Amino acid sequence: MTNTKRKKGVIAILTGGGDVPGLNPAIRAITIRALREDYQIIGIRRGWAGAIDIIPDKKADNSNNYQILTEEIVNKAGRTGGTFLHTSRTLPSHVPLRNVPAHLEDRFDAEINDLTPEVIRNLDYLGVDYLIPIGGDDTLSYAAQLNQEGVKVVGIPKTMDNDVPGTDYCIGFSTCVTRIIMMTNLLRTSAGSHERFMVIEVFGRYAGFTAMLPTMAGAADRCVIPEYKFNIEKLTELLANDRCKNPSKYAVVLVSEGAMFEGGEMIFEDEKKDAYGHAKLGGIGDIVSAKLRELSPQYNNGKPISIVNQKLGYLVRGGDPDAIDSIVPMAYGNLALDLILAGIHGRLVVLKNGRYDNVPIDVVTGSSKKVNVEKYYNTERLRPHYKRLQMKPLFIITND
Repeated sequence: MTNTKRKKGVIAILTGGGDVPGLNPAIRAITIRALREDYQIIGIRRGWAGAIDIIPDKKADNSNNYQILTEEIVNKAGRTGGTFLHTSRTLPSHVPLRNVPAHLEDRFDAEINDLTPEVIRNLDYLGVDYLIPIGGDDTLSYAAQLNQEGVKVVGIPKTMDNDVPGTDYCIGFSTCVTRIIMMTNLLRTSAGSHERFMVIEVFGRYAGFTAMLPTMAGAADRCVIPEYKFNIEKLTELLANDRCKNPSKYAVVLVSEGAMFEGGEMIFEDEKKDAYGHAKLGGIGDIVSAKLRELSPQYNNGKPISIVNQKLGYLVRGGDPDAIDSIVPMAYGNLALDLILAGIHGRLVVLKNGRYDNVPIDVVTGSSKKVNVEKYYNTERLRPHYKRLQMKPLFIITND
């Protein structure tokens, strides 16, 4: 029995994984279009966490788990960053015992519990006809699992890393690139004033798009990415030459958080892992900085070169969305409604070669999206290729 008033149908939205600018515009677009098509819209709070925490009882207080969305609510948030529905890195099929909701503790007492049946039960309780999850490959992989369980799902790709398979563009990427360029340029004054190397660590666990595009746009001289293990001596030599040629005597390298030294592995902050098995990355920028300073005398007449070392971190995912992350979420939201109105589900809305489209949502589980090193990255120069751009889409590096 549902505790919502059914109209033409009920559509639920949730946002999972890391926040990015552009989520609220997507929620706004879905809600306004759906209301005008006479659907009721439910916002599930805190991603998949809200979906498992719902108590299917009309007497229960579920205000922290879902809310009915209106134009007034979404218009207030629609131009802002983050997600007003809030988010989490919860994976319902692998819930640790400590995170099992209190009302389910008598039935789920294993170290790791599959609460997928509870998610489906809660969606049924709410009378949900279609679910629109907005997230990265982790959130969408679980959405694909739900689709196989019979839940009608239409996914929307979101992630600053731009690494969701099947699409050239994910919500949040443009604002991330814009922030990286802006903040790198802000730091140039310090690097130039002191004639230093500048090492900027940016997001990018498995894919180097957030380092590649700002470098291509002129924000940095070099970049190192997860897809290619780099030689630190070569990087030092290249940066020393860049610095020597620069009238202001500084050079800039962007370092993806997942970048690895030749013969090395990823650098983690600690051993803790999230629900999807990801340990928190961090520290590669510090290590690169230390090695550059250590090796720099070999390429600077015996004198060490000092470092400006900055991890941009959450600064690039905060604040309001830029123009592209205001327009694309609007389009993705309406594309999702187009599919739902046609009775189509099990799809992911995408941008491919500059055109909006949709693909099977299973694409997120069947492949990965990384920089094609041979095609886009100059391994000798540790920077992008700047050739054969004719007929490339807006952001050049595509979902090959």
